[in-house]
Amino acid sequence: MVLQTMAVISTLLTLLRRLLLALESLAVVIVVFGLVYLFGQYVVVPTVDYAFDSVTADETLKHTIHKVTGAAFLLLGFYLALPLSGLATTPTTVAAITAGGTIAVGFASREILSNFVSGVILVLDPEFRIGDWIRWGETEGVIEAIGFRVTRVHTFDNELITVPNSQLTTNQVWNPANKDRRRVTCRIGIDYDADIQTARDILRQVALTQESIEDRPAPTIHVVELAESDIGLQVLFWIADPERAEIVSIQSEYFEQAKAQLDAAGIDMPYPHRELTGSVDVRDRMDPHSSR
Repeated sequence: MVLQTMAVISTLLTLLRRLLLALESLAVVIVVFGLVYLFGQYVVVPTVDYAFDSVTADETLKHTIHKVTGAAFLLLGFYLALPLSGLATTPTTVAAITAGGTIAVGFASREILSNFVSGVILVLDPEFRIGDWIRWGETEGVIEAIGFRVTRVHTFDNELITVPNSQLTTNQVWNPANKDRRRVTCRIGIDYDADIQTARDILRQVALTQESIEDRPAPTIHVVELAESDIGLQVLFWIADPERAEIVSIQSEYFEQAKAQLDAAGIDMPYPHRELTGSVDVRDRMDPHSSR
């Protein structure tokens, strides 16, 4: 009986020692990992940001380096903590644990990895930058941030949209303001009784008098439609440094000036209307209850 009791006590003491060792190793992992991570986040990352702020650097590259530096110290803390804690005493063991974790995460989150790879592609794309105006599908806005998993787009309705990176790499994306100039198209309808050449001259002169519209290439006006109620004229002109707000403002100003000048020249801009022709036959109907 005494021997059995001693064996139980010995087993409990062994388990207690192992538990204390495990707790000690865990404490080492937490301390080492925390110190390395905090050093990276509060010393190295701010230093890198300060270095980029002191020189002219692309905002997208700066944002990416910020993220990568933080992630690097996260992994560094993990690699340093395991050997120092005694949980992994050789580089091979650390590599094996890392590989196993990577495979497990890969199978559990293939979509996340797809978005991560797409994020890398977007960051390396020189035509895709923070501050760009983009349009995909029925949505458009300005890129606010490009992350490892998602891209955040600020819409013109003051909404913030979080878009998975894979959507932007697998679908068509328009960048209307990517180049230094953009062609703007306006349609103006004139009455069938109006002189087309006179209307074209007026519309061209209105474009040339606006400072925001480029003289070269010169504005062009073409007849593009003979509609039911008007003759459709298409006005094409170029603007420099296009932004969405500027394009809307320039178009608005052009329409206002064009309307005023056409009115002054006696040229109507008709609205759609229909003319009904024919006759209406009205017959008197006698009341069936009335006397004859």
